[in-house]
Amino acid sequence: MRTLQLPSGGEMPVLGLGTWRMGEDASRRAAEVKAVREAIVLGYRLIDTAEMYGEGGAETVLGQAIGEALRAGDVRREELFIVSKVYPHNASRKGTRDACERSLKRLGLDAVDLYLLHWRGNHPLRETVAAMHSLVADGRIGHWGVSNFDTDDMEELVQATGDGPVCAANQVYLSLGERGPEFSLLPWQRERGMPLMAYSPIDQGALAEDDGLADLAARLGVTAAQLALAAVIARSGVAAIPKAVRSAHLKENFAAAALKLDAAILAELDRLHPPPKRKTPLAMI
Repeated sequence: MRTLQLPSGGEMPVLGLGTWRMGEDASRRAAEVKAVREAIVLGYRLIDTAEMYGEGGAETVLGQAIGEALRAGDVRREELFIVSKVYPHNASRKGTRDACERSLKRLGLDAVDLYLLHWRGNHPLRETVAAMHSLVADGRIGHWGVSNFDTDDMEELVQATGDGPVCAANQVYLSLGERGPEFSLLPWQRERGMPLMAYSPIDQGALAEDDGLADLAARLGVTAAQLALAAVIARSGVAAIPKAVRSAHLKENFAAAALKLDAAILAELDRLHPPPKRKTPLAMI
C-alpha cells in the first residue's frame, strides 16, 4: 500500500476504512466487528473513527475488532494507523484530554496514531492545540490534526500552533462529485506537506451508480466505485477512508488502491466531473 508522509514525521496509508454509522445499532455489532476484522485480514491498516460515531459505539466496535485481530495474530499494533476525533464541544484544554482518554478506553488502546478536532466549535483553537500538544508529549496520541477545516481555518490554526508539533492532517469531504477542496485547500496543504484525508470519497455510494463513470470503468475492467475511489487517491497528497461493511465492498475498495490512472483517463474524469473554477464553501456531511 502506498503511503503519505506526515509533516510531523511518520507516514500514513493512502487508503483506509471509515466507520461512520457503525456502532449505532446493537443488533448490527457482530456484523460490524466481523467487517473490521475482515478489513484487517485483507490488508487495511488505516482505520478512522470518532467519538461522535454512534456516541462512542463505533470506537467500541473498532476496539473489539482490533483486540480480536491482535490476539489472533492477524496484525501487530505498530502496523495499524488508528484515527479518532474529539467533538468540538469537548475540545477545551481539559475536555480534549478527557475525551481522548474515553476514546482510548473504548478502543482498548494505549494511544491512537492520529487525533483530530472533528470540526470548529466555540473553544479557542489555542486551547485545543495546547491539549493536543500535551497528549503527544504524554504518548497518548502519535499525531494531531483537524477535520472540516477550510483554508482560512487552516491559516488561523497555524497561528495557534506555536512551537509544538504541527498539524499532521486535515480530513474533509472530497470526491469526484465534491471537488471544492481542490481549488485552494488542497494546494495549501500540499505546499506544507500536509495530507488531506477524504471522507465520503464515493459520495456515500452514489458514484457507484454514475453512468459516465460506469462506462469508463468498464473499459478499464473495474467498477464505477473503484474508479471513483482511485481518482481521489490519484491526487497528490490525498488519502481516502471509504466506509464499507459488506465483504464485496471491502475487497472492491481495497483493490482500487492498485489501480493506475493515466493522463487520458484523468482527463476523461475531469470532463465527466469538472474541477472547481472558483472557491466554494467547504462541504460537510
